[in-house]
Amino acid sequence: MPLNDFATFRKRIAAGETTCSKTLEVLLSEIDRKQRLNAFLDVFSEPARKCSVEVDSKLRRGTAGPLAGMFVAVKDSIAMKDRTLTCGSRMLQSYISPYDATVVRRLVDADAIIIGKTNMDEFAMGSSNENSAYGPVRNPVDEQVVPGGSSGGSAVAVAAGLSMTALGTDTGGSVRQPAAMCGVVGLKPTYGRVSRYGLVAFASSFDQVGVFGSTVYDTASVLSVIAGHDPSDSTSVSTPVPNYLNSLDGNVRGIRIGLPKEYFTASLSSEIAGAISKKVDVLRSNGALVKEISLPHTEYTIAAYYVLTTAEASSNLARFDGARYGERAPGVRDLEELYVESRSRGFGREVKRRIMLGTYVLSAGYYDAYYLQGQKIRRLIRNDFVNAFQEVDCILTPTSPGTAFRLGEKLSDPLQMYLSDVYTVSANLAGIPGISIPCGKDGRGLPIGLQLLGNSFDEQTIFRVGHVVEQS
Repeated sequence: MPLNDFATFRKRIAAGETTCSKTLEVLLSEIDRKQRLNAFLDVFSEPARKCSVEVDSKLRRGTAGPLAGMFVAVKDSIAMKDRTLTCGSRMLQSYISPYDATVVRRLVDADAIIIGKTNMDEFAMGSSNENSAYGPVRNPVDEQVVPGGSSGGSAVAVAAGLSMTALGTDTGGSVRQPAAMCGVVGLKPTYGRVSRYGLVAFASSFDQVGVFGSTVYDTASVLSVIAGHDPSDSTSVSTPVPNYLNSLDGNVRGIRIGLPKEYFTASLSSEIAGAISKKVDVLRSNGALVKEISLPHTEYTIAAYYVLTTAEASSNLARFDGARYGERAPGVRDLEELYVESRSRGFGREVKRRIMLGTYVLSAGYYDAYYLQGQKIRRLIRNDFVNAFQEVDCILTPTSPGTAFRLGEKLSDPLQMYLSDVYTVSANLAGIPGISIPCGKDGRGLPIGLQLLGNSFDEQTIFRVGHVVEQS
C-alpha cells in the first residue's frame, strides 16, 4: 500500500481494506526500522494510537474531518502543547511548549493524526540539515548525501514513507530545497497565507510554514486546512482561502509560464536543465504558453537575503539568554557571564555565525551601508516579480543549482552552502508562493526538483501547473 498517498489511502479505508490504526502501526514500525535516517526527534506513539482509534470511529460514523487519516509530521520549530520544542538546538533541549501553534490546532481539528516532531537545522539556519544539535539527517535516496535543509527531517519523513505529509518552515527555501533533494513535493505559501503563531522565529518577515507531500493533491489538501486568517498573528492576511483541490483538473491551456533567463545560465547543471526542458515541453504540449522573461535583480538575492535575515535573527534570538529562555550555564558570577556562557554552550556554530553577522549589519556606522541597502534591494526584487506577473501567470525555474551533495562536503565553506538556495530565496524576499515538484533524476539517481513561483495569494495556479508536471 502506498502509505504516502492520502487519496488512495482514503479509498482503501472506504473499501474496508485498512484502518488508521493498522496503518499507524506500519508507520511506527518503519520509523523504528529507519532510525538511522535521524528524521524524528520525538515520536508520539501512544497519542497517535489514541487519535487513530478516535478517527477510525469518526470515519465509521461519517463525522470525520477533511484530513481524517492523514498522518502528519511536524518540524520541531512549531509549537505543540506539552511537547518539547527544541528547534534542533541544545539551547532549548528541555523546553516544553505551553500551547499549540495555530497550524497544529487546525490539523487536529480536521482529524489529522500527528505522528511526531522532526529534526531540523538549528533554529532553521542551514541548507543541509547538518547543523542540528541532535545529529545530521540522512537522505533516504542515498544515505551518504544530505537531505537539504533546514526542514530536512520533514522532507525525509515523507520521502522515506514514515509520514504521509509533513509541516516545515521556509525562510529562504527550507521546504522547497529539501523537497527537491529528497524527491517529494514541497510548498511555500504566500507570506501571510498561513499563520505563524506558535512558530519559533528565525527571520520574522521571511518565515512561512510550508507543507511536504508525496503528491500535489496531498500538499493542497493540507494547505486548504491550515491556510486562512488568524487573529493571533498580526501578519496573517484575511484573503479568502479557495478550494485548492478544484485547481487540480489537468488543464493548463492558455496559462502563461515565464522562464527567467537569469536562472538558466551556464552554471546550472546540464542534467537539471535537461530534466526541466522535458517538463517545459510537456506543458507546451498541453497548451501552456511559455516565454522567456527577465528578473534583472536576481544577482543580488543571496546578498540581500543574508544581510536581512541575519539582522532579524540577531534580534529574534536575543531572547535566548539563559534567563528568560533556554539552557542556563551553571556557576556564573554575574549577568554578563550568564549571557556569554549560556549562549556559547547553547548555540551551534552556524547560529553563532548568523547572529554575529546580523549584529554587525545592524550596528552603528554599518546600518545604512548594509541593512538599509538590503531593504532597498528587497523592494527592487519584489518589483521584478510584480512586473513579471503582468506578463505571465507563473514562473518556472530550477529549485536548486545541483542535486544533493555529500554529507560534510560544504560545511567548511559557508558561501558555497548559502549558494544552494540561490533559486529559492527570491520568493521569500518577494513574499510570493513557490512549490518544488520532482522532475527526474540525475546520473547518480538523485532527485531533481522543478520550482514554480506564483503571484501573491495565487497558490491555485502553481498547484494547477504542478499537477500537470507531476502527472507527466
